[in-house]
Amino acid sequence: MSLLPLDEPATPPPTPASPPLADDRPRPRPLASTATRRALGLLPLLLLAVWAAVDWHAVRDGAARLASADPWWLLAGLLFTYLGAVVAACVRQGAVPERLPPGLLVASQIAAGAANHVLPASIGAHAVTLRFLQRQGVALPRATASIALYSLVRAVAKTPVVLVFLLAAPSAVPTARLLPEGRTLFLAAVGLLLAPTAFAVLLTLVRPLRRPALDFVRTALTDVRHLHTRPSRFLPLWGGALAAPLVQASVVASVGTALGVPLSWAQLLFAYLAASTAAGAVPAPGGIGPMDAALILTLAGYGTPLSLATATVIGYRVLTVWLPLLPGMLILSALVQREHL
Repeated sequence: MSLLPLDEPATPPPTPASPPLADDRPRPRPLASTATRRALGLLPLLLLAVWAAVDWHAVRDGAARLASADPWWLLAGLLFTYLGAVVAACVRQGAVPERLPPGLLVASQIAAGAANHVLPASIGAHAVTLRFLQRQGVALPRATASIALYSLVRAVAKTPVVLVFLLAAPSAVPTARLLPEGRTLFLAAVGLLLAPTAFAVLLTLVRPLRRPALDFVRTALTDVRHLHTRPSRFLPLWGGALAAPLVQASVVASVGTALGVPLSWAQLLFAYLAASTAAGAVPAPGGIGPMDAALILTLAGYGTPLSLATATVIGYRVLTVWLPLLPGMLILSALVQREHL
């Protein structure tokens, strides 16, 4: 018999503890986040109520004057107003390589049109669009570059539209009225020179801005080259930009025809183009104020009685601001509630 100790059976190695099962149950949203989202959804309606209280007389006078107008032409003007949202959606889609959902894109532009009447210089519309693009998975540099491209294309496309009016209907566009005064030309030249100079000085002095600015320029140039190689992008981009001022001007022409303004359709269209170009230099919510004054003066310069020109502008504002404002705010609130914004 052996005196060696018997070998004890080897104990199995300890099995690693299995990780706890992940809880697949949806976690409730924080109460503060839910309350903030609900408040943001009600904010547009609150702004609408404040706007109506401040400018109630304009709404009442415009409705009274439009009561005697041709309702069919007013309906055509309202259709042109919503057609403008479709055209804007085409330009927005043409400015980004990613494909966006068409229905939500048009809805976002209707909501952006309502927000545009709250903040000056199209800040409200661009803010809504920027948020929408980010929700659709577009990176922030690309979304910002698309907004810059949208603004640039919209501004550039108005020049060939005016040239077409000069060639196709020269009697509706007196050449003398197109020539600005010497002081206006001087101020425009100074502005064109100072803008890039100020941008370069800002980048030189503020170092933290250099990298984001260079990334923005690099992304913008890359996207512009890429977009212009795809007909599905540059056709809606430039086609929509060319159609946008004509669609907006058609609202003025429809209202003027409904009220019996003694001007041709071409003259009414160009009156809007001239007034919007002049008022674009003054930042105001939706162009309200400078646009109204410029349009009244332009219509009066064509020989329209001042009272009739004022009624036309009031009708234009009713169709483009007041009637679409409530649906636009409701759509804006719905997009916020459903987390599309």
